[in-house]
Amino acid sequence: MRTEEVLAATATGLWRWDHGAGSVTLDAEAARLLELPAEAGVFREAAVRARFHPVDWNEIYGVVNLALDEGTLAEARLRIVDGGGRVLRTVRSRSKPLPAASAGSESYVLVGTLQEVAEPQPGTTGAHTPITGDWRRSREAFLLDAGRALAEARSTAEVLRVAASLSMPGFSPDGLAVFGVAGERLTIIGHHGHNKGDEEPFNDMPLETDYPAAQVVRTGRAIYLPSPEEYHRRFPATWPLASRFGRRSWAFLPLIVSGRTMGAWMAGFRHPVSFSPDERSVLTTVARMLAQALARAGEAETERELSQGLQRSMMPTLGPEIPGMTVAARYVPTGGGLQVGGDWYDMIPLPNGRIALVIGDVQGHDVRAAGLMGQLRIALRAYASEGHRPDAVLSRASRFLSGLTDAYDDGEETGPRFATCLYAEADPETGTLDIARAGHPDPVVISSDGTAVIRQTGGGLPLGVETDADYPTTRLVLETGETIMLCTDGLIETGGHDMATGWDRLRPVLEQQSGDLEKLADELVQAVHGPTSHYTTGPLADRREDDIAVLVLRREAGTMPRTAPRRTAMTIAQAEPERVSAARQQLRELLHDWEDPEQIDAAVLMVSEMTTNVLVHTDGDALMVAEATGARGERRLRVEVADGSDELPHKRRPGEMASSGRGLVLMEMLADAWGVDPRGAGKSIWFELRES
Repeated sequence: MRTEEVLAATATGLWRWDHGAGSVTLDAEAARLLELPAEAGVFREAAVRARFHPVDWNEIYGVVNLALDEGTLAEARLRIVDGGGRVLRTVRSRSKPLPAASAGSESYVLVGTLQEVAEPQPGTTGAHTPITGDWRRSREAFLLDAGRALAEARSTAEVLRVAASLSMPGFSPDGLAVFGVAGERLTIIGHHGHNKGDEEPFNDMPLETDYPAAQVVRTGRAIYLPSPEEYHRRFPATWPLASRFGRRSWAFLPLIVSGRTMGAWMAGFRHPVSFSPDERSVLTTVARMLAQALARAGEAETERELSQGLQRSMMPTLGPEIPGMTVAARYVPTGGGLQVGGDWYDMIPLPNGRIALVIGDVQGHDVRAAGLMGQLRIALRAYASEGHRPDAVLSRASRFLSGLTDAYDDGEETGPRFATCLYAEADPETGTLDIARAGHPDPVVISSDGTAVIRQTGGGLPLGVETDADYPTTRLVLETGETIMLCTDGLIETGGHDMATGWDRLRPVLEQQSGDLEKLADELVQAVHGPTSHYTTGPLADRREDDIAVLVLRREAGTMPRTAPRRTAMTIAQAEPERVSAARQQLRELLHDWEDPEQIDAAVLMVSEMTTNVLVHTDGDALMVAEATGARGERRLRVEVADGSDELPHKRRPGEMASSGRGLVLMEMLADAWGVDPRGAGKSIWFELRES
């Protein structure tokens, strides 16, 4: 009997679909099944496509691509519809896709058969029903969820955890294993559904072993084993290793990224699985997503390890203990990219027995910023070790940074970046801090009673902006039990904050501090990056993260007074009248918990009058010292403003239109006590207020 007679007797048609040419060749039976004129001929692809249900036609592409990848037959059940969309019959296609080299690398020719399938009647059962409708919708939903979960996994452990939790529609595996390649040997990256130690026989297995995963890695083609008999027949040497797990079906799929097989994925089933084209399609799609996720996670872990190693090598340790002082520090890189940046801190022993504390921020959050930071830190250490004063150290560092150039790999020359920096020279014996600041946030001083105040200090331009820049030095005295906090702007501004709202977020953390500086440093970072930070976002639209560096220093004492005084001091130079406003703000912060707000306003007004009088009526600078002593509710505030002039103020009676002469009148009305004390060189005007 001829082949044509056999095909006719079984109502089987032949077709040849040339994807590249856009034509379909049908014999008479195939044309009849597709509701075309029942005669052999060549038809346009559009005419044939119109006879298939749209959902089934879209399904053909996935089935054919899967068969091309695996070198297997493409099998599908397709519904034939009339011009009105009514389903007339269901046909089964079994075809072999062949690459069409002459038509292009993505084209193919599909050669095979079409045969009508009898639909089951109501009340009957079938071993294998058409895989359409709800199953396909479930599969699409599963793949979307799987893709989303794998895309969000940021480490290899997370990828494996996601893979283990995948529940495939209709045929979920109970055991998974991910194999990698190390040289010429097979390794296990991770597994699920096995006991500890079960992976040992499969780990470090030579690639030439007669094992499904090894063959998949060698060939790049999937292996489906629907039964134990099939496994034993094809891989008798390693069947004893697999038989002890009691599984009935296995799928081994290659993990391919950019054309390179990086490993294999095994899915084992305790129930028989026939591995239909739809089931193979799901497994293949998951394997591709898994390979991409593992590749991304591997690259991210390598980059993180590299960046963390780079940052650790550039970040100093805090070194030996400082007698009478305690130091703690933290560095947190930004969450994006390589997680390296330009923030740093340092502690430098000086030749005169003092200690230099340095904190800074190079512009940028990339490897270039980290490289410049390393060079600048070394330069600062060198200048400090030579014994220069803080202002000279920053001036030399600015000249050094402004002369640095950097080039990208393509040779494009770029100018130097700037950096902010705060340099503090601390005397452990006296608690004196000489501070020079280059565009950096001011330090914060926390008194022994928990009051946190931003200490205004003189400053200059960021490092690298000008070759010859000046940096004034401000002297602070850290009393016993007081703490000073230095930080980069990332601690203040991360989360959409400006300097004001960022300070409001940090102040409660500083004022509720315990005696442990390490705990305080952790709490400061948690306020910005911890769970509570999500409820304290700032008013700015730009909420990008920034690197964070924090350095806290406390002056310790053997015996602390029960209620230590609060103290603040500031120098107001003739050339800086704007610092009068800073003096007012500093006094407000010192009295932030004072009982009577009217007394606070009165104190601020008197300080403004006293400092302004010095700038207007003398040629020297004004030194303001404010101190609050006593228990809360019974405190006494004393403020002194000293200058170098010997001319004593005198009370006048200004006219209604006079612009001056009211300072002492105001002090007499507002202060509980006031006076003028002559000094050896100059005088001191003071007033006192008692908390009521």
